[in-house]
Amino acid sequence: MSDHEALVRQVTAKAVVHGRVTLSSGKEADYYVDMRRVTLDHEAAPLVGKVMLDLLDDLSYDAVGGLTMGADPVAMAMMHAAAAQGRPLDAFVVRKAEKAHGLQRRIEGPDVEGRRVVAVEDTSTTGGSVLTAVEALREAGAEVVAVAVIVDRDTGAADRVREAGYDYRFAIGKSELGL
Repeated sequence: MSDHEALVRQVTAKAVVHGRVTLSSGKEADYYVDMRRVTLDHEAAPLVGKVMLDLLDDLSYDAVGGLTMGADPVAMAMMHAAAAQGRPLDAFVVRKAEKAHGLQRRIEGPDVEGRRVVAVEDTSTTGGSVLTAVEALREAGAEVVAVAVIVDRDTGAADRVREAGYDYRFAIGKSELGL
């Protein structure tokens, strides 16, 4: 079984929850994909890193991250998978708002200024969270080469991100999850 197939099985078994829910976008849905059940799971997280690196294999980039909280474990999984392959890859965290104390940084981790980065997210409905991260990254002087999510809900995120001028990639489509 490929890493991709194994990840699809993990997401289907652990993250797909059926029932009426309100998403962070404010939209209602008949199912929820609780990706933290996967990205923070000891079996699934290593697969996340490998599959996301494979998804972006044709691109050159130095760091990955996105809006906290959904992007954080994705970026960490990718960083660790890259390290296991002997590849340097930094991770960063984009805060929802700039800190009011300390260094007052909006982006935590290694500096992204002048670096090629990929904005990541665990799942996307409208693309709003990842585009918020992209805006912060651009303001910090990063070159955003792509946006990548584990699960695409096929509800407009891809179109919105592409309309904003970014390459949008996803590892798993909702049809692969039987949704």
